[in-house]
Amino acid sequence: MLLVMVATSAALFAQGSGPDNPQNHASVLEARQIVGLSIVATERSLQARDHYTYMERDEDRRLDSLGQVKSQNVDVTRMMLVEGARFEQVMEHNGQLPSAKEQRKSDEDLDKLKHETPQEKTARLRKDQEDRSFLDEVLQAFDFQLVGEETVGGRPAYMLEATPNPGYHMHGKYGKMLSKVAGKLWVDKQDFGWIKVDGEVTQSFSMGLFVARVQHGSHIILEQTCVGDAVWVPKRLEMRASARILFLKSLDIARILTYSDYRPAVDGPYSVSR
Repeated sequence: MLLVMVATSAALFAQGSGPDNPQNHASVLEARQIVGLSIVATERSLQARDHYTYMERDEDRRLDSLGQVKSQNVDVTRMMLVEGARFEQVMEHNGQLPSAKEQRKSDEDLDKLKHETPQEKTARLRKDQEDRSFLDEVLQAFDFQLVGEETVGGRPAYMLEATPNPGYHMHGKYGKMLSKVAGKLWVDKQDFGWIKVDGEVTQSFSMGLFVARVQHGSHIILEQTCVGDAVWVPKRLEMRASARILFLKSLDIARILTYSDYRPAVDGPYSVSR
């Protein structure tokens, strides 16, 4: 989810404007309308996605100074719904079935979710809401411009470009991050879903109470697909990032997440298959 937020924040736009001439003013107004509709469509898709199950393949690579892979971990996960809550069941780790220890841990997590207290449920839902609050924040964080139209994945799309709004004052959970990214967004012309996001970190920023610092030049591409009824969901997320841990250890990371087999969840709880 954090990767998705970095990607989307790199290409959403605020109520800024460029030089005040009629042609640019008309472009800004049109861009604002497109972005506003895309925000509504994105919020709807995020809510609808909570009612889908799907598969996720996560390739996490560590790179050397030449960009060659030093090590790699690949996890295949089934994203399920349990009593209306999302649950991640690891199906494979580096091509192998989960170990007995990993399976016990999964069973324990599942049992805990099934028996969560009202207070735990409230806390979980509050965290989910906080993670999605960035949509409101980015509307103030960027200047935007409509730069053209393209066909992406066989669908006509608006192409918009964003730069950080210099008048933006950071607030909210992701304010610091939003002021240090820029990029492009392709919006579907039919239902205003996000087809593609291409973002780059323009200034380094810290995450996790300064434990990690994401470096300038880190790059993310998010591609989405429509599963019907104007619901847009991630298809592929690729990140190339440089980070410094505790200001001492540098990491070069390439991470590729692919999503497939989206299916509407049936009524009733899911159970972990054996």
